[in-house]
Amino acid sequence: MPKQPLARNGVEFGIQTSTTGDRWFTTPAPIVDGLYFPGYSIADAAPDLGDSAITETAGLGGFAMAAAPAIVKFVGGTPDQAMANTAAMGHITIGRNGGFALPPMSFAGTPAGIDARKVVDTGFSRLSIPGLRIATQAGQIGAGITRAPLDCFTKAVTALASTVPDETP
Repeated sequence: MPKQPLARNGVEFGIQTSTTGDRWFTTPAPIVDGLYFPGYSIADAAPDLGDSAITETAGLGGFAMAAAPAIVKFVGGTPDQAMANTAAMGHITIGRNGGFALPPMSFAGTPAGIDARKVVDTGFSRLSIPGLRIATQAGQIGAGITRAPLDCFTKAVTALASTVPDETP
């Protein structure tokens, strides 16, 4: 069974990499600041959770934001910001998923295959468009754009570096 390299459960955000076995690199899940439905605020929000982190590794969600202007408006962005966000994902991925073409970007495939080293090198972690949840009960209270905690990627790259043999003479 393939790995689920990104996950969030409302308590922790974690990643796995293809080179570090079954080990998870986790950090506390952040609170998402976004656009709240009337009567709600960040004080009502639960920490980040949901399944979009899984789909984004294949090039959906925030990685395909340029192709979803209606969602961009819902989370408080603009079409130009959506294009910029999708383009930025190309700096932290190893390629593109040709199965998900982006018409506003000359039908290029969505960025896909997150490279933890590139995330750490750029300091830019992936984008997500989660629905915001109420902290005390189930239900959506808004939507927002967030980034994965950089700490997870730093921990994974540090672990990977510790497995590389020292070839210093």
